[in-house]
Amino acid sequence: MHDDLRPLLVSALADAETVWSLGGFGALAEFRWDAAEATAPPEDGRIGRITPRGGIALDPGAPIVPVAYETALPGGWSHAVALCLPRAACIVTPSRSLAEIGSDTASLRARDSDACLFDLGLALPQAAIHLRTRDAAMIARLRRASGRDSFAPESPVPSLLAEGALDLVVVTPLGRMEVFARSGPPTPGTPRGFVVPRIVRLGRTHAATAPIPDGLVPCAHLHPPHPCRDGSGQAIAFRRDRHAAFQALLARWGDPRHLALKRVVWSGRNPTPAGGDRHGRGAARVARVQAAIVPDQAGSRPDCAGAGRDKSCADTAP
Repeated sequence: MHDDLRPLLVSALADAETVWSLGGFGALAEFRWDAAEATAPPEDGRIGRITPRGGIALDPGAPIVPVAYETALPGGWSHAVALCLPRAACIVTPSRSLAEIGSDTASLRARDSDACLFDLGLALPQAAIHLRTRDAAMIARLRRASGRDSFAPESPVPSLLAEGALDLVVVTPLGRMEVFARSGPPTPGTPRGFVVPRIVRLGRTHAATAPIPDGLVPCAHLHPPHPCRDGSGQAIAFRRDRHAAFQALLARWGDPRHLALKRVVWSGRNPTPAGGDRHGRGAARVARVQAAIVPDQAGSRPDCAGAGRDKSCADTAP
């Protein structure tokens, strides 16, 4: 792990406004926590945070390669830091059927270690998606469906996912995320999970708009607070500190070609550069939006009303 990456992860985990996602393209868990709720670190020394609704733990020894980037949206942009692994370090999950794994000995909470895991068999290159329960009736129900596609007709998996009736556990080589079963409808900001079979079947490791270098696979993303949006996606007054904080991450772990292109656009020398690849054109679009919003770049009053909703890869869900 980069020497300056651990402090970033620790500080981001301490920020209730940072959103985390873990998993693959079309199947992942998303974690955030409320500043008013009780939290605790994992019980085994991993880097993470656990709340009554879910938790995350990261392996400090994982060969994480961070990639910071911004994505153009209609009238705005989103930003994220992808936590990637070399493709060779990713897990291989060739099974495409529901399968019982056994007790969850690596659970974030010791009291969940005797609960039973069922792998959904999604064959993602960077993550395994599990359901977890100790309820005997639920275990029997899942056992009857084992050996078949988790999303085949009559499978209990889709309804269990929709209801949040069981714990959802996402496991990757760099860590895990758990979304605990809930007794009612989700509340705003609650940890949540997504599995969208039609997107999983595309077999991609990430969205085409994410400039992930060849040979790397994103296993997790951290989404720092956006300068123009709150956690629910509502417009707020421009936050200079948030913008500056992410620009520093972009300078450290972003693509230097895209950063240079942004500077050209900000300078006004070439506000509409032509050519380049898809990600370069996206960086130019982000720069044009920011030039109209960020005071130091435009000299005008910031207006975030049209800055778009900050998105995570969870937005692949319908």
